[in-house]
Amino acid sequence: MYRNGNFAAGLVAALALSAACADDAPAPPPPQGWSGKGQAGLVLSRGNTDADSANAKIDLGDLDGPWKQSLHLEGLYSTSNGITAAERWAALLQSNYQFNPRTFAFGALRYTDDEFSGFQYQGSVTFGVGYHMLDTKSDQLTGQLGVGYRRLRPELIIKDTDGAVIERIPEDSTGNGVGTFELDYAHIFNAITKLTEKAQVEAGPSNTQLEDDLALVVNMSKTLALSVGYTFIENTQPPAGLKKVDTLTTLNLVYSFNQ
Repeated sequence: MYRNGNFAAGLVAALALSAACADDAPAPPPPQGWSGKGQAGLVLSRGNTDADSANAKIDLGDLDGPWKQSLHLEGLYSTSNGITAAERWAALLQSNYQFNPRTFAFGALRYTDDEFSGFQYQGSVTFGVGYHMLDTKSDQLTGQLGVGYRRLRPELIIKDTDGAVIERIPEDSTGNGVGTFELDYAHIFNAITKLTEKAQVEAGPSNTQLEDDLALVVNMSKTLALSVGYTFIENTQPPAGLKKVDTLTTLNLVYSFNQ
């Protein structure tokens, strides 16, 4: 998807069409103070295959004048026939300072622990600038560019014939500079339905991680919504024997709140 450029081309085309059709009225200013949302999904399967999976995400934000603090936490756990098939934990803490209505500076801390990606952990600290390219009632698009430092530790994962992990062999951890790029887009169809997409790239000599989260959100009330999501994650240089790409499809219940 990322390698042949079709995804990027499709995203750019969709954004151009959306911008052309967008309601040009400016979006209302975001509320000051705390806001956030939490979402979770659970799937239990019994019969020929016993499989359980659960995922959860929490997003919190605090807006105080030109400052915005945001925290993102997520977790994923899945088993199949008693064997752990997926386990992923991630956290992002970011602080923004708004220079004007469109331009801001940011500092971010990111940490990922994915038991099946081939990396024991990936953690980074980055700084950069962002720009609100679209900010109307129908469309919001924000991009940011940054540089920083990342440490990661690859590991070899040994599995038995049933697919259960029987040994993990950590390799040497490395640290190097990275560049980051992010696009955060939302299209509001009406008061009930919204489409969101967030694409992130963290590139360095040891590995480049690409992640794209696409979600369709349907509001059931002011605080409750249903979200159907698709996540694509690629590590370009995983240890030998491991796949570069992981995908996840979710159906979650979302709870939102404001201060």
